[in-house]
Amino acid sequence: MGRRCCAPDRSAAPGGTTALPLPDPGSRQRPSAGAFAPLLSLPGGVFRMGTADADAFPGDGEGPVREVAVAPFLISATAVSHAEFRAFADATGHRTEAERFGYSFVFRGSVTAEARERAESVPGADWWLAVPGAWHREPEGPGSRSDDRLDHPVTHVSWNDARAYCAWSGTRLPTEAEWEYAARGGLDQARHPWGDEPPDPDRAVIFRGTFPDAPTTAVGTAPVRSLAPNGFGLHHAVGNVWEWTADRFEPGSPARALRGGSHLCHASYCNRYRCSARTSNTPDASTGHTGFRVAAGSRNSSRLPTGSVL
Repeated sequence: MGRRCCAPDRSAAPGGTTALPLPDPGSRQRPSAGAFAPLLSLPGGVFRMGTADADAFPGDGEGPVREVAVAPFLISATAVSHAEFRAFADATGHRTEAERFGYSFVFRGSVTAEARERAESVPGADWWLAVPGAWHREPEGPGSRSDDRLDHPVTHVSWNDARAYCAWSGTRLPTEAEWEYAARGGLDQARHPWGDEPPDPDRAVIFRGTFPDAPTTAVGTAPVRSLAPNGFGLHHAVGNVWEWTADRFEPGSPARALRGGSHLCHASYCNRYRCSARTSNTPDASTGHTGFRVAAGSRNSSRLPTGSVL
């Protein structure tokens, strides 16, 4: 299945994309204590990255399995929440690329009636709508609010927006090697952060039912600590939201790698809620199922993962 089903980019919208100046994190007020979650300290070490699983998508570059040595580093236990990102935006005046472009991508089953009248579908993936006015404070478009989900992961943030948040908070995005090492939680080559057992509602927030029109449960994000953590203390390492990483998806590509799958992933079309799974998007893209978590400290590894580190 193509990557657009997971993460439409700006070129998928009517009218294509227009280059905008990158968000400027240079002028900012430093965060106050408690503005963002503490980081977990992971010891690093050698782990087996990638997979030879038959469920892997060859075009995504999940394999081969290779040994990677990761230096000790810090990583957040959760994805950055609406409250944390709002603190950054309020302190700095940062305008996300969704705001600057004037639209973002929303799952059609979540769009408000008001927004649906002006939204346009994505060719080849009509479960996505380019919704004018969708951004992190109005995630489903005009008429929606994130005020009642401040403990959910922030969405409608681009890679550039995530990097601006990191510059403000004194953190960075994790590399793919760090992300996968952390997501595995100490388990060697397990499919999921909890092991090889299939995901259930107590383990991962993914799509339940027949995608895209017949969900059996509410479709959307969950609070960042709503499920038990993995062996390293990470919550929602898979499911809930896709997470931006520092790396390019492949050498020379402008696209950036995303990890973890989201609440829209389903075995019938996007079995990417596995530790080794990857997808990508352009650094200016934003959607209702993409967020990020942060890291700090060393980013060295003795062998690079698929894709190039910045």
